[in-house]
Amino acid sequence: MEWLQLLVLAVIQGLTEFLPISSSAHLILPAQLLGWQDQGLAFDVAVHIGTLLAVMLYYRQYLARMTLGALHGVQARQMNEHLRLGLLLIWATLPAVICGFLFKDMVEEQSRSVAVIASTTLLFGALLWLADAKGAQTHSMMKMGFAAVTLIGLAQALALIPGTSRSGITITAALLLGLRREDAANFSFLMSIPVILGAVVLMIGDVATEEHIYSLVQLLVACVVSALVAYLTIAFFIRLVNRLGMLPFVIYRLLLGAVLALFFL
Repeated sequence: MEWLQLLVLAVIQGLTEFLPISSSAHLILPAQLLGWQDQGLAFDVAVHIGTLLAVMLYYRQYLARMTLGALHGVQARQMNEHLRLGLLLIWATLPAVICGFLFKDMVEEQSRSVAVIASTTLLFGALLWLADAKGAQTHSMMKMGFAAVTLIGLAQALALIPGTSRSGITITAALLLGLRREDAANFSFLMSIPVILGAVVLMIGDVATEEHIYSLVQLLVACVVSALVAYLTIAFFIRLVNRLGMLPFVIYRLLLGAVLALFFL
């Protein structure tokens, strides 16, 4: 049962970290249906490291360009588009960092109920549909301004509320601001890198004091599984987002929210 729980939750984490469908909503269902105990912080660290490795590998060319852009910008004392993108990503991360530091404990204590997750799954699913239907979808990620990035960063801070979906809310904000679907997804996934890294650093500090449920081998397997699934999920989503739009994910969120509300409230 330990291996079954580990593999199922690692696959769920890899799938839902980047799809706009809320990972917290999906992690509730197996626990509720099968009576599984909490997987523990060590497991959370392992699967988050896996998803971090996946997104960094997929966007390795962007990361290399931003690094070179930063070096060239410092040497030439001049802004360039890749340095600018890197600075915008850092700026977009700050609201989530500040809100996480100030409100993380309060959110965990008061918002991790099925009622909250069902409500946010439905509400932000409907908002994603509105953004996809009404957004101009004309702007490029590389041409975003400071104000637009600030708003997307503020939207990301809302993902502290379980059921919101970090990728879902940031893609929603980007679409409402006129970004093309693929650009909205790319910027959202790039924003996840510092956020996931920060989450891993924060969790590692608490792992030593926790009783371990899984062995080191099991944690390594969970890391690899989540990384592989996450990489394939990103590739699938980016390739099909322009063709499919957000409607399939909206419908899925609405159905999931309804299931949570009907069977677990």
